[in-house]
Amino acid sequence: MTKLALVSVYDKEGIIPFCEGLVRLGYQIISTGGTAKLLAERGIAVKPIDEHTGFPEMLDGRVKTLHPKVHGGLLARRDHQEHMRAVQVHGIELIDLVVVNLYPFQETIARPDVTDELAIEMIDIGGPAMLRSAAKNHEFVLPVIDPADYDRVLIALEQNQVTPVLRRELAAKVFAATSRYDALVADYLAGKTKAAEQEAKAQNGLQARDWPGVLHITGVSKMALRYGENPHQAAHFYMEPGATTATIARAEQLQGKELSYNNIQDADAALAMLRAFDDFEQPVAVAVKHMNPCGIGRGGTIVEAFDRAYEADPVSIFGGIVAVNRPVDGALAEKLANLFLEIVIAPAFLDEARAVLAKKKNLRLLLVDMQQPLWSSDALTWKRVSGGFLVQAVDQAASVQTADWQVVTARQPSAEEYEALRFAWKTVQFVKSNAIVLTTANMTLGVGAGQMNRVGAAEIAIAQAGARAKGSVLASDAFFPMRDTVDAAAKAGVTAIVQPGGSIRDGESIDAANAHGIAMVFTGERHFLH
Repeated sequence: MTKLALVSVYDKEGIIPFCEGLVRLGYQIISTGGTAKLLAERGIAVKPIDEHTGFPEMLDGRVKTLHPKVHGGLLARRDHQEHMRAVQVHGIELIDLVVVNLYPFQETIARPDVTDELAIEMIDIGGPAMLRSAAKNHEFVLPVIDPADYDRVLIALEQNQVTPVLRRELAAKVFAATSRYDALVADYLAGKTKAAEQEAKAQNGLQARDWPGVLHITGVSKMALRYGENPHQAAHFYMEPGATTATIARAEQLQGKELSYNNIQDADAALAMLRAFDDFEQPVAVAVKHMNPCGIGRGGTIVEAFDRAYEADPVSIFGGIVAVNRPVDGALAEKLANLFLEIVIAPAFLDEARAVLAKKKNLRLLLVDMQQPLWSSDALTWKRVSGGFLVQAVDQAASVQTADWQVVTARQPSAEEYEALRFAWKTVQFVKSNAIVLTTANMTLGVGAGQMNRVGAAEIAIAQAGARAKGSVLASDAFFPMRDTVDAAAKAGVTAIVQPGGSIRDGESIDAANAHGIAMVFTGERHFLH
């Protein structure tokens, strides 16, 4: 009996040699539209789908494979007498292999010029239906969705080694892919609905976020990791569909060892910190250790910016990550090469820099596009908890301008202090709570992170800054529950403070600031980072 293979692919990479191999093995190929045309042009014998079903393709191709002669041939169990009698009575030929990949919905909605009409036309119906039918009946029908599987499937067929394990693996791959595809469509349509609802609410003066009843979190396997945070924890890296080249997931690694779980977390934190300073429009360098900044600097050149980031904490940068928002040149590369670093992130590495850094064979160089935004305006982040996960909007609020701040002390900050406060406020957003930072307008001086009380965090930051604290500014990620932090700041020589405000004892902190001649501003927003 002739074996039938149904082939209908949007991505035609590798399909010609695969089909040539199927024909050599005695398969008759049934195909649709553009795929059938391509196969015929290449001299591969092919039976158009309308000849197989006896029903024409119609509705601009929306209906071509949704037919009992297709799905009956896919779903019939060969070991079931009633199924075999039914297909015989109705003249349905059994299909043994399905090769289908789907319309590029994800790529389509990523286009800046996409319209709803175009997006909806790229919602594949027949493809997922055929794949799911074949995958459900994988004991008898081989489903192939990934061009990367063509060679191994062909070898297995040639060697008569199509095992139950291979069949189940390919079936699982189908359901994973169609599930991901459906989630993309659902999220796109829900997003359009949400945008319309939000616009209507905004017009009525309402502030709200509509959360879906079911939240889809999908990822595509990017790489296996040796282990997680610790060697006894298994780990894997997944990439969000649609991730852009501005993200760590799509960063290009130019050299160095494979990234670890902790490397990826730290690199992502470094990139987020760096991009928060985009509106400064100056060279900025960030040094990160354990997802906290150990130094942030800006300057007239990227070398000057790095020098300031390094000088902020030349001890903690050891074994850390450096991210810069300008190309790495030879001068900066020489400085980086003199340090033990895990990763350097940049928008470009000049040839002279590559030559220098190539000597550090284990140093990972990551190339990231800094022209695109890192986050969409409605981006979400999530954390796993036992039995579920927490979802929230990404904290992007620290980009607000100082015009939104409220001066609560008798003394107004100077223009230079305002600039330093803005720098400090952006920095403290990325320090684990309780968080206090001391900075100038161009560099961090002291970072107090992850403490159980706020004055403890302040004492760490002040101690790290040392004599440099005199004339600095201080930022706190949350309000002061009492005046002790202001008193400690004054003793160290801090001249201005930025904090959210909102404590029932704000008056005490304001009085303390006035008594010490410190300018203090309230932002009205908090930046806890747990």
